[in-house]
Amino acid sequence: MRLDKYLKVSRLVKRRTVAKELCDAGQVWVNGHLAKAATEVEVGDRIELHTPRGPVTVEVTAVREHVPAVEADSLYRRL
Repeated sequence: MRLDKYLKVSRLVKRRTVAKELCDAGQVWVNGHLAKAATEVEVGDRIELHTPRGPVTVEVTAVREHVPAVEADSLYRRL
């Protein structure tokens, strides 16, 4: 799954366009590498995200296309 879509589905970012803007601004890393919005995300990847609310680091535990909001945090583990 694309990084921008994963960030939106997991509710780490509210909108996919915001996720793309963060990637374009160099605020997102996957496995220690600067990531583009189109970067493919897989289980076990580590995502570092620098948002206006502060830095967030998570490990991807699942990748699913559709997730109810109450289950969104089951897609990752905060580090």
